[in-house]
Amino acid sequence: MHLGIDSFVAAVTDPSTGRRIGPAERMEHLLEEIALADEVGLYSFGIGEHHRSEYYDSAPPVILAAAAARTSRIRLGSAVTVLSAADPVRVFQQFATLDLISKGRIDLVVGRGSFTEAFPLFGLSLADYDSLFTEKLDLLLRIRESEHVTWSGRHRPPLTGQGVYPRAVQDPLPVWVGVGGTPESFVRAGLLGLPLMVAIIGGQPRQFAPLVDLYRRAGAQAGHPPEQLKVGLHVFGFVAESTQAAADTIYPGWHEMFTKVSRERGFAPPTRAQFDATSGPDGAFFTGDPDTVAAKLVRVSHQLGGVDRIALQMTNPRLAHADLLRGIELLGTEVVPRVAGAA
Repeated sequence: MHLGIDSFVAAVTDPSTGRRIGPAERMEHLLEEIALADEVGLYSFGIGEHHRSEYYDSAPPVILAAAAARTSRIRLGSAVTVLSAADPVRVFQQFATLDLISKGRIDLVVGRGSFTEAFPLFGLSLADYDSLFTEKLDLLLRIRESEHVTWSGRHRPPLTGQGVYPRAVQDPLPVWVGVGGTPESFVRAGLLGLPLMVAIIGGQPRQFAPLVDLYRRAGAQAGHPPEQLKVGLHVFGFVAESTQAAADTIYPGWHEMFTKVSRERGFAPPTRAQFDATSGPDGAFFTGDPDTVAAKLVRVSHQLGGVDRIALQMTNPRLAHADLLRGIELLGTEVVPRVAGAA
């Protein structure tokens, strides 16, 4: 089981000084974080895509290109690319170019995203939420399969044999499908034989076992070999010297993030009790000291029938840069060996 980090590149207010970190400084910090993740042996680093004021990740390929030039081993990717609001031709070109820059270290994770700002921003209708993703995923896979594509659909002008360049180092370029909790999404990924990235942001991870099993059964029935049907998890998490320190460090920013989202969506504001419960042994958050986090990672992998990779999303608007660097260091130097030893 490989371990990595995902980031939404949140705007950060330094918790000790109350100073808002500017966008340029935040990007500098992000690249330091990715370089450290590479140095301490983490497997992957993913960049999300949002079009909101509290995040700086609206152009993931640009960030990933800078990261690729500063790293040598770590795999880099999207977490996720909002394919519904993008042109698959440009997405393939961007990520194939990234694959060339990184010498074959890119993963493209595509999904529909958990926010909807991209749809009106790019002149798209939410009424087409499902059909946009289905059609664009089909075109992306056709482009990946062949450099000359003949294709037509509802949401984009047809292709009549044009070539799409450049081609990636990896053949094929890895395309993962990012999913939430919709059974149809799991089945679609299985039928296509694409690796699955499951976003778990609440509840209990073991509750996803029937959906992961559904994915694997759909893939097997479609004739795809088991080794092709990889499963990854995107989860919230943080590692510190002690479990109490981990919780106390990330709670203020977690509360700020989820209070805003809850207000937008008409939910009750989150509480510390909810946070602590979700951070417990059976909850969705992977927070704690290295022993606690490693044990939970191994346990959840077993509950889901084996997981290929898990990425901890450490974005937090109240998390000091130094604390995040320490969390990355502990994940790579303390948690990874424990997980490897348990396997």
